[in-house]
Amino acid sequence: MESDVSPSRQVLQLAIPAFLALIAEPLFLLADTAIVGHLGTAPLAGLGLASSALLTAVGVFVFLAYGTTAVVARQLGAGNVRAAIAAGVDGTWLAVGLGLVVAAPLALAARPVCRWLGGEGAALTNAVGYLRIAAFGIPPMLVVMAVTGVLRGLLDTRTPLVVNVVGAVVNVVLNVLFVYGFRWGIAGSAIGTLLVQAGMASALVLVLLRHARADDAPLRPHPGRVLAAAIDGIPLLVRTLALRAILLLTTWVAAGLGVVPLAAHQVTATIWSFLVFALDAIAIAAQALTGRALGAGDARSARELTSLMIRWGIWSGLAVGVVVLALHRVLPALFTDDPGVRAAVAAGLVVVAVGQVLSGFVFVIDGVLIGAGDARWLSMSMCLVLVAYLPMVLAVRAFAPTDPPLAITWLWVAFTGFMLVRAVFLGWRVRSDRWMVLGAGR
Repeated sequence: MESDVSPSRQVLQLAIPAFLALIAEPLFLLADTAIVGHLGTAPLAGLGLASSALLTAVGVFVFLAYGTTAVVARQLGAGNVRAAIAAGVDGTWLAVGLGLVVAAPLALAARPVCRWLGGEGAALTNAVGYLRIAAFGIPPMLVVMAVTGVLRGLLDTRTPLVVNVVGAVVNVVLNVLFVYGFRWGIAGSAIGTLLVQAGMASALVLVLLRHARADDAPLRPHPGRVLAAAIDGIPLLVRTLALRAILLLTTWVAAGLGVVPLAAHQVTATIWSFLVFALDAIAIAAQALTGRALGAGDARSARELTSLMIRWGIWSGLAVGVVVLALHRVLPALFTDDPGVRAAVAAGLVVVAVGQVLSGFVFVIDGVLIGAGDARWLSMSMCLVLVAYLPMVLAVRAFAPTDPPLAITWLWVAFTGFMLVRAVFLGWRVRSDRWMVLGAGR
């Protein structure tokens, strides 16, 4: 892969804007959690249920971003810019179609879905109210995913940064206005986030249109190519379904522990998600740079970049863990006034802090293998990890102490066990060369 830029500089040029954009994304949920949390424990617990359902409905289609990044980067590495843009347009049309198919059914099924997750009483009422509105934000959220993936594949992480930062700021303003100014409660939070997602999707689509016109790429949906994009995404969809099953199972166990542990888990999981997005910046660089290197037929560069980014991932995880540990008693106050919930969150964050080194290692290798198009192996391994996690988390459900801080601690110890198993699988795979397929084809 010919380049006058050092490997470290290539990673930084992509990872720094991606980091800022990625931490802007979870600010939506952080803002919602902080604003709704001060309405009371029941609304906070309800948000935990609704956000789990919503993030699952959106998260299962993360291949729209990851798969598109890999395909576009490979075509770019092979010198096929028009084909790269065309693949991105196909992915965007696929996002529109999937969003329309999912949104209405989820809104209609909001009550049974939230009840299935363990919701009851006031927590269930709040969850249903939020989800029935927020579900209609799924189409723009998927479009944001797809176009962001296109731009990352084109080695442009700055445009998503601008869009995400502006969106995060506007989201906070609208949520405060609707929740407290208009007194719409938890529904106001859902409405504000829905409007912002629609605005972000519109802005990113305009950027994609400019790229398409500049390179004379087709804009109309091509049924065959869109179907091919969907089929290519199936292995990543399976991988993501297994991952979302793990996250939903964890929320289900938290709900069975009581309202206070559920509310505490919502805050702790939100902070963990924020950290995921922060550490995932290097993984985003890994997707794009690995795809481009393999597309150009340069296996040696792919291997060198992988080793470099794994080291960076581990050190970044260590740094993030130290910060979380230092702030584990401060952060809970930003989300809730309930002393019991605060104590449980603080206990959970200690475990979260310790597990960040594992997270840094796991996310980077995951990004490398996604960029390499190693989706089938990723789907198989994640299913095996799910099987390994089941006895850990079900043991917490059966034997967790009644004291909320201890219960949350054991829940997050089990979750860290899941990350450890995942790290073993990924570390074994990346040591071989089987994932390095050269050329534009996948």
